[in-house]
Amino acid sequence: MVEPSQKAPDFRLEDQDGNTHQLSDYAGKKVILYFYPKDDTPGCTREAIEFTEFKKNFEDLNTVIIGVSKDSVDKHKKFCDKHQLKITLLSDKEPFITERYGVWQEKKNYGKTYMGIVRTTVLINESGIIQHVWENVKVNGHVEAVLKEIQNA
Repeated sequence: MVEPSQKAPDFRLEDQDGNTHQLSDYAGKKVILYFYPKDDTPGCTREAIEFTEFKKNFEDLNTVIIGVSKDSVDKHKKFCDKHQLKITLLSDKEPFITERYGVWQEKKNYGKTYMGIVRTTVLINESGIIQHVWENVKVNGHVEAVLKEIQNA
């Protein structure tokens, strides 16, 4: 898992519209890089909707919001359209960046063990340095906690 004060690992991934993004595109801005398990599941949907609802608040603080999961570009597009999401969702099908950030981990559910994304949010500062990491995120109240961290920084 990445830690505060480390240089954030770069990435080059496609979003829901097929546009390529890399961390260096956001130099001079704060980046909320939030990793989530799967499009259109209850918790992931609530989290994406809440980030969308607070998007303007984050933009006012020079901060961009980027979600990352293993879902395809097409699945991200359908997810965004269905819920009117206004945030960037990147497709990490390999998984590449989820491994570099340490969020691709062994999980257990109903007695089964499998590899998956552990819900994690990483705040990266304007210089590309990790400022804060939220691990094993619970959706309720999370977006507000991230906003508060940025406001208090």
